[in-house]
Amino acid sequence: MIEASRGAPLIEISGLMKSFGTAHVLRGVDLTIPRGSVTGLLGKNGSGKSTLLKCLLGLLKTSSGSVRILGEEPWHLSAEAKSRLGYVAQEVSLYSWMRVRQIIEYTAAFYPTWNHDFARDLARRWELPTEDRVGPMSQGQQQKLALVLALAHEPDLLILDEPVASLDPSARREFLGTLLEVTRDQRRTVLFSTHITTDLERVADHVAVLRDGKIVYHDELDDLKDSVKRLRITAERDLPSSFAVANSLRSEISGRHAMVAVSTVEPTLVEELESQWEASVTVEDLSLEEIFLEMHGDA
Repeated sequence: MIEASRGAPLIEISGLMKSFGTAHVLRGVDLTIPRGSVTGLLGKNGSGKSTLLKCLLGLLKTSSGSVRILGEEPWHLSAEAKSRLGYVAQEVSLYSWMRVRQIIEYTAAFYPTWNHDFARDLARRWELPTEDRVGPMSQGQQQKLALVLALAHEPDLLILDEPVASLDPSARREFLGTLLEVTRDQRRTVLFSTHITTDLERVADHVAVLRDGKIVYHDELDDLKDSVKRLRITAERDLPSSFAVANSLRSEISGRHAMVAVSTVEPTLVEELESQWEASVTVEDLSLEEIFLEMHGDA
């Protein structure tokens, strides 16, 4: 059954766990995606991003926990729910013997909401040779075609697993521009995984960080960038090895100097450090890539 409340989140995950034998990949994921948002799922390679998306789509059966997508359980998605869903896998699998034009027409037959003009426009803008067979096409071209097939029926929910991994910089920019266009009215909800933080910064309004099988952060991207900062501290005397700062993510201490990344800067923190250690303190803004590294404890 499609969700009763049209304002309900399209994705709701609680306590999701997924194991492969003795390997525990997801260890209690909690995540609710706001309707109309563009959420970037960020995590290191092997962190479980693809596994999470496949559990969400019903391509993998969860070990335990609760998952709802479009108001339904993923393992038993109705035809109506599937018609409102667009998905591009990290590894694209298409009918290699078909021509581009044929596979677009074939896919269109499954969707009553298929926008033929939009599909043709995307194929033209992304320079897809419509009379070529799919098999000999490059990986990047096949990725573009998969994106056309996922976008042309104008789904309510679009899920993308590393959608631009095989695209060159020009094609990536073109795709991200298209993604901004189709989400501008906030009628469409997007969840996409990526390791390219600059792409996420360009299109996402929310970010979810997956680490050690759990979501360790999920909120608006601007709030994350406003909260995580780097402090550079220079004291009048050598700092002890036990030197610590509240909300610290990572610290480096060398004599009178310290670099501390913090998850949030309390209003009185800088004043306290300056007073206690007779120090000068500089607060630095960080890029999303730097924040991601700090949250994972990487220099």
